Amino acid sequence: MSRRALLLALALDALGEPPARWHPVVWMGSYLNAARGRWQAATPHAQLLEGGLGWVGGATLAALAGAAAARLPWPAQGVILKPLLARRALLSAVGEVEAALHANDLPEARRLLAWHLVSRDTTHLSAAEVAGAAAESLAENLSDSVVAPLLAYRAGGLPLAALYRYANTADALWGYRTPDLEWPGKVAAHADDLLNLAPARLTAACALLATPLLGLDGRAAFRAWRSGRRATTSPNAGHPMSVFAGALGVRLDKRGVYVLNPGGREPGASDLRDACRLAHLTLILATLCLMLPRPPARPARRGRP
Repeated sequence: MSRRALLLALALDALGEPPARWHPVVWMGSYLNAARGRWQAATPHAQLLEGGLGWVGGATLAALAGAAAARLPWPAQGVILKPLLARRALLSAVGEVEAALHANDLPEARRLLAWHLVSRDTTHLSAAEVAGAAAESLAENLSDSVVAPLLAYRAGGLPLAALYRYANTADALWGYRTPDLEWPGKVAAHADDLLNLAPARLTAACALLATPLLGLDGRAAFRAWRSGRRATTSPNAGHPMSVFAGALGVRLDKRGVYVLNPGGREPGASDLRDACRLAHLTLILATLCLMLPRPPARPARRGRP
């Protein structure tokens, strides 16, 4: 749980991602896809058990691998922690969508959004909806893919960081309410919700602090957070997303699902630049929080003689 390893991982992230064959998240995805390919249960209860056991098996492997790596010196831990983060990849993806929108290439912006950031159908999204979806994804994934693994590492070292990254990957692949995943993916979805309770709120708090420092509307961000933090189907995503909506002064919505900051204007390409600035400073503040020393443990009380 070295703070130096955490900072090293963030520094190494600027270099990009390792090759797929050496990427632990790719290994996790391969396990999850292989496990799904072996599902045979037909009833909801059997599907729940099958998916749950598959999730637990992968979680155990991830935690054990993290425990083995935790014995290494802190520089090696920093190298191993790095691919569990996705800061550069996230900001780069948002930047590509922004560039396509600035070039008035809506089809390309839709394609990039679907390829990098969202699982929803982007075929018929307007330019404002594309910009809004990119801003939402930036806020949510800043928490899920950057702050959360760092917080997990600070709290429980590489075992917890690896377990978190596995849980988040499992949710991305299994955590959908579709006929084939409703029951098998339930454990994955709820585990991810539980593990993201603290990171989402830390990210939102740091974004609220960062907003006025960037000259954005801090009061609007707080109002949007108060009204929108529970508006999403996820118990966590609404926290950072609503802060970003208020800070940028835009309305963020997913058709037929939620609306954040409903009084805001339509988002555009220029808002994505401000969103990236906000994400940068939010991460800096979150990292400073994670650098704080832990409070000393209370001495055990001695019993009376």
